[in-house]
Amino acid sequence: MIDSAAPAPSRWQPAVIERLLPRTPRVISVFLRASLGAREAGQHVDVRLIAPDGYEAQRSYSIASAPGDESLELAIERLEHGEVSPYFHEVARPGDAIELRGPIGGHFIWRREDGGPLLLVGGGSGIVPLVAMLRHRAAVAPDTKALLVYSARTWGEVVYRDELLAEQARDTQFDLVLTTTREARHRPGDFERRLDRTLLRDILGAWRQTPRHVYVCGSNAFVEAVTTHLVEEIPAPVIRTERYGGTD
Repeated sequence: MIDSAAPAPSRWQPAVIERLLPRTPRVISVFLRASLGAREAGQHVDVRLIAPDGYEAQRSYSIASAPGDESLELAIERLEHGEVSPYFHEVARPGDAIELRGPIGGHFIWRREDGGPLLLVGGGSGIVPLVAMLRHRAAVAPDTKALLVYSARTWGEVVYRDELLAEQARDTQFDLVLTTTREARHRPGDFERRLDRTLLRDILGAWRQTPRHVYVCGSNAFVEAVTTHLVEEIPAPVIRTERYGGTD
């Protein structure tokens, strides 16, 4: 996921894999030890792998960990014909070294001083930078009201599901709405349909807040559809988007 508003730092630096944690059948969290310096919630890094024959492959991945976390967490979705994601799902082990550069991005970020209410809308693996924002909010600004609307194909593909449900149960300032597009809903108040204008209007009406900042992240098609509907309900200048295409 790339934020075109800020250039990538040029210096590659080593990072060591500390542990690997499966999140869903297709998403794995990779925890890294790296010296990247200060980060903002919502940024990403570039990852570079170099094969023994010298072939290089690079991809960009959003950071899931909050800015103050000691480890750097990337949540990587496995793409069948990808060059980078299969390595992390099939080959990588704790202790392995890779290369990173970053953190990158100055537009799709949230800081404590930005305040709220905060509306986050994610589709699929687009949840990753939004989770970083939510974790940062919980750590430094728990009184900031926030709503996460998250669309996934099935209940089993809701990345960070247990963490999000626990946070909703614990935090009265945080609201969570899940919608699944290929499976029946699992909770009252959730949905089993795509995020169209009517559903977004109903969700916002039930929330009864006027968002000060809106962040939308997901595939190109998801972001295009959601923002088209949101601008009918919310002023366009408060909406920021992050999107990814079909390669890993």
